[in-house]
This record gives sequence, C-alpha cells and structure tokens, in this order.
Amino acid sequence: MLNVFARPSVSKALAPLGARLARAGVTPDAVTVVGTLGAVAGALIFFPRGWFFAGTLVIWFFVMLDIVDGAVARAGGRSSRFGAVLDSTCDRVADAAVFGSLAWYFAEQRPSEPLLLACLLCLVLGAVTSYIKARAEGLSMTCDVGIAERAERLIVVLVGTGLDGLAVPYVQAVALWLLTAATAVTVVQRLVEVKRQSGLQSGSMPAGKPVESRP
Repeated sequence: MLNVFARPSVSKALAPLGARLARAGVTPDAVTVVGTLGAVAGALIFFPRGWFFAGTLVIWFFVMLDIVDGAVARAGGRSSRFGAVLDSTCDRVADAAVFGSLAWYFAEQRPSEPLLLACLLCLVLGAVTSYIKARAEGLSMTCDVGIAERAERLIVVLVGTGLDGLAVPYVQAVALWLLTAATAVTVVQRLVEVKRQSGLQSGSMPAGKPVESRP
C-alpha cells in the first residue's frame, strides 16, 4: 500500500539527490549493492547481540538507499532489466538478513520458541509474497495488492525491534506476530488476484489455445 501512496512523493523528494549522484558518476547498481551490504552487515552485527535500537538505525539508513537507486537510475537514464532483477534480488537478501538475524538472537541469546517461529514465518511468508508477484509478472499479470508489501513489513519489524531496544515491553513480540498474520493475508490476497486475472485472460483467449505452464 505504501508503494502506491507514499513512494511517488518520496521519489520526487529524492530526485535532486539522485541527479547529483548520477552527475558524479555513481551508478544505480552500485547504490543497490552498497545499500544491501550495509543492511546485511547491520543486521548480522547488531541484532544477534541484542543491540536493537542501534541496529535499527543502521539498517533503516541503508534500506532507504533502495529508493535512492531508483532516483539515480531515472536521473541518469540508466534503468535496465538487469538493474530491476538486481534490485529485487538484493531486497530478498536484505530481508533474509533482518529476519534471519532476529531468529538467530531468539535461538541463542534470548531463547524463545514462539518468537523464533514468528521470525521464520515472517521470512518464509515474505519470500512467498514476493515470489507470487514475480511469477505473476512473468505471466503478463500484475500483482501489487496486499496489506503487507515489503515497505510495510520492514516498517513493522524495524519499529517493533527498535522500540524493544529502548526497553518498551512486548512491542517486538506483537510486531512479529502481527506481521506474520498480515503477510499470510497478503499471500492469500495475491493468489486471489492472480486467479481473478487468470480467469480474465482465459476468457479472452481463442478457444483451444492452452495457457503455458512452467514449474
């Protein structure tokens, strides 16, 4: 949802920064890679040690580069299919680092089977959510629906984790389980949307022409 309502405004605000970076010779792919490496390093260094507030600030800074790379690409006219694939791949890597490092913490430093399970469910369901969208787009459909897209997922987990780092009780547990439920709902929403569009496409196809299917 935030991709629809907030991203255009944020992208417009970052356009001057993107233009300056493009003039300096910075490529969007470089921004993507730096942002991902920084987010992964922040998650793996801070979260397993329970340094949640500092880790949240570091990760949030580097995650914001996910928007800057688009501004650089637009300013320099360097958008590419490879860049789009690289960006999506790096998003999955960063997400895995965030939830994986939290799972590591709840497995080793502060053992909690319920919160370990919540982290793993968030990780798996988030990956499934992204896969459905990618698979749908590969079949010429769109799949931007859902109450918990990547932006919402990161906001919930980082805010909950950061507040836990400030000793606010229960907020992290609530955030993780809320996110688990919301992401599960998003998976269902996206499957329903794909089924709807698939039905429309099937109805518009000539009789006898099969729909291509790949594993």
